[in-house]
Amino acid sequence: MGHHPQQVPPAVLPVDGRGMIGNMKTSALVSLSGAIDFMCFPRIDSPTLFAALLDRERGGAFSITPRASHANVKQMYLPETNVLLTRFMTGDGVCELLDLMPVTSNATRADALPNCVLRVVRLVFGRMTLDVRCDPRFDYARAKHTAHAVEKGIEFVRDDGAPSLRLLANVPLATDSQAACATLDFEEGDCACFVLGEGEGLADIETNHDSILAGTIDYWKAWSSRSTYRGRYREVVLRSALTLKMLSSEEFGAIVAAPTFGLPEAQDGSRRWDYRFTWIRDAAFSVYALLRLGYTGEAERFMKWIAERSRDCSSHGQLRVMYSVDGTDALAEAELTSLVGEVPGPVVIGNEARDQIQLDVYGALLDSVYLYNKYGAAVSYDGWRHVTRTVDYVVAHWREADNGIWEFRNGKRALLHSRLMCWVTLDRALRLAEKRSLPAPLANWFRTRDEIHRDIHEQFWNDDIKSFVQTPGSATLDASALMMPLVRFIGPKDPRWIATLDAIGRELRVDPLIFRYTRGSTLDGLPGTEGGFSACSFWYAEALARAGRVDEGRLVFEKMLAYANHLGLFSEEVATSGEALGNFPQALTHLALISAAFQLDRNLDGVHVPWT
Repeated sequence: MGHHPQQVPPAVLPVDGRGMIGNMKTSALVSLSGAIDFMCFPRIDSPTLFAALLDRERGGAFSITPRASHANVKQMYLPETNVLLTRFMTGDGVCELLDLMPVTSNATRADALPNCVLRVVRLVFGRMTLDVRCDPRFDYARAKHTAHAVEKGIEFVRDDGAPSLRLLANVPLATDSQAACATLDFEEGDCACFVLGEGEGLADIETNHDSILAGTIDYWKAWSSRSTYRGRYREVVLRSALTLKMLSSEEFGAIVAAPTFGLPEAQDGSRRWDYRFTWIRDAAFSVYALLRLGYTGEAERFMKWIAERSRDCSSHGQLRVMYSVDGTDALAEAELTSLVGEVPGPVVIGNEARDQIQLDVYGALLDSVYLYNKYGAAVSYDGWRHVTRTVDYVVAHWREADNGIWEFRNGKRALLHSRLMCWVTLDRALRLAEKRSLPAPLANWFRTRDEIHRDIHEQFWNDDIKSFVQTPGSATLDASALMMPLVRFIGPKDPRWIATLDAIGRELRVDPLIFRYTRGSTLDGLPGTEGGFSACSFWYAEALARAGRVDEGRLVFEKMLAYANHLGLFSEEVATSGEALGNFPQALTHLALISAAFQLDRNLDGVHVPWT
């Protein structure tokens, strides 16, 4: 940002200067300046409609902003909901902007409500002038459109014949070079309402916006009240759960990793990936977190989605690393030239990692199947056949090199975390087969599980540095080793594990931040230095708590909570300077937070969990 100070307005918001709204179809980010500056439509993995977050010039935004440049801004969610309230305050007036995507808890079909954004502006006190501008840029700012006046609003008609979009309002709207705009000279008690979306029924939402708002608030409150978590971190755990719910698909049951793409993980603007997909790896964490909080319905929907992937996988049991929300292959990676952004480095959509080999996904899959069997429903006959096929695939391939959890783009290698999760695959399959008396080649599976156990202890233990290491024969530490006690591979107080935990604390830690592997290394063959990986910090806090070092773990956890944004949302990474990096908000961070909060509560309450 330092190169052209005169071009950058003083108020460029940090990436996390935003809240998220959603309806389980798509989502949007609303900035502290009252602008929706990132939104994909009609689905969370569709092309962008607004992307000013990535490219202020070309991306498009829908802003409702006070003309007074000095307004003080506060942003909050209405309690226990995903309805976002942005408040603008000046000496002359106080204005409230409510942003939501309507959802209903009525027994009627979910698609009874159109897929849209509702924005309600009210003047609470005094007077204020606000400027409204809705400037969509369809298809990643690649498709042109025209704007026409229609009854009560403006229609945006795409040149390529794709479905048009409407903005309806209870105040007059004008057009200005394909954008819709209005000026609101508000006095106390004035209210304006805007509905942007497609399909029938938009006019009803504009007319009945008060009851739609009330219905949406009721929906979220009812959903929140189903959480069984009563621990000391209730606010942050519930906010994490509400965020995960917005990242899930009503139609398919999948959960995406983040609603965004193209937000750099390094401060020089490099490492920009697309996270609007569903990773099989996140499945186990998601199912665990949802079951832990009492959301069995969501866990079940995700398990059904996973079962379909398992059924569709190749005849020899191999799964893809990631999928689109609807279960088809993730988009191929391609560079976007239409959105360039202020920082150098290409913006990509799609993800090359879809073609990688990542052997750890099978452990995630089996762990989620096992958990769901324990707390949900028993696996079906056909489901078990697909599971068996996948386990047999791991038996045949666990020794192979792969790209691993960090999706290395510079070649495959034998990786500790992948090997560990191969062990989890066999371990959970065996536990399940025995618990449910299911048919399986048990002798072969037991033999393989024990071989992997021995292999990890012999090949991945470095006796010189007294730590488990990323690859055999190396001295490279890797924060994904923090999963070892969490998946019950090793006792949380095993001397080898304690030594590894201490090594990670020495080498990969900057205060509460944990880096994925040696900082500034050329290990992954990518440019730029990334930040601390937030999920790893929560894993670290949980590992400390499990090792009996509860106060240490709690301090790491509490320090990490301070890196959340003003609404309790987390990005993927945090720079040592404290700024949010990477896609935002990030499901994996919130999942790791829920798990660590759960463990800390147990330890702090002195609950002894019997060994199972």
